[in-house]
Amino acid sequence: MPAARQLSERVSPLDSYELPTGIFADGTIPVRRFEGRVERKTFRINGASATTLQLLTPLREQLESMGYDLIYQCEDRTCGGFDFRFGTEVVPAPDMHVDIRNYRFLSAVLEPDTAISVLVSRSGSAAYIQIIRVSPSDAQNSIQATTPEASVATTEDLALALQRDGHVVLRDLEFDSGAGALLPGPHETLDQLAKYLSDHPDQRIALVGHTDSTGALATNIALSKRRAAAVRTRLIDSLDVDPSRIDAEGNGYLAPVASNLTPQGREANRRVEAILLPAR
Repeated sequence: MPAARQLSERVSPLDSYELPTGIFADGTIPVRRFEGRVERKTFRINGASATTLQLLTPLREQLESMGYDLIYQCEDRTCGGFDFRFGTEVVPAPDMHVDIRNYRFLSAVLEPDTAISVLVSRSGSAAYIQIIRVSPSDAQNSIQATTPEASVATTEDLALALQRDGHVVLRDLEFDSGAGALLPGPHETLDQLAKYLSDHPDQRIALVGHTDSTGALATNIALSKRRAAAVRTRLIDSLDVDPSRIDAEGNGYLAPVASNLTPQGREANRRVEAILLPAR
């Protein structure tokens, strides 16, 4: 789909994925467990008027042409509606949006050890696509919902995203709930950010923490600034970045990227971003 814009990509060299194989019933979704390289990708099509079936059909045809066996297909209520959507893996907002009244899902297998799921939905004038694929580490085949020139940078090309957009979310950072200390990691985005600063000695950045809307604004601003400061300290102490090139600020819940009314939205809003600053 040439009009599709890639929103996110997360690759786990060795992970597991429970591929849904049937309708939600009796409190559970039947699954088949796969282990291997897991790729999670999401895409958005702005201004799309196509139905979810029109969105899914070319992807299904790609899979069939590649030799995949389609083992399950469903549409919102026939999947299990709300229960299916929240019982299967979905990339958090804002990188994926699922309208529980307007989505389609399929799962397919390329025996013996490759599987893929496709989830499509709509929100207003935009369409969203999620593709999760698990395969042996040396497998190369994949389906694409976008052309290379339409892709948005991911965690694997942080430098490109930072230069193009002027900011990037450091998606792999981990903090304990309500705490400002950065967990040990590893955090690939910090390695990439340190390398970017090393390769661009005139550039400076600000790290800006964000929270969800739970609690008072002053408390959230203080927490978000502590988290940004913890990331700054890690870059300085562990990755030898010059302290004069990094500022740390906190914005609390004042700049959400998703609704704070859902768990997925609150998770997306809890983040630290790196923002390019003018060179001194």
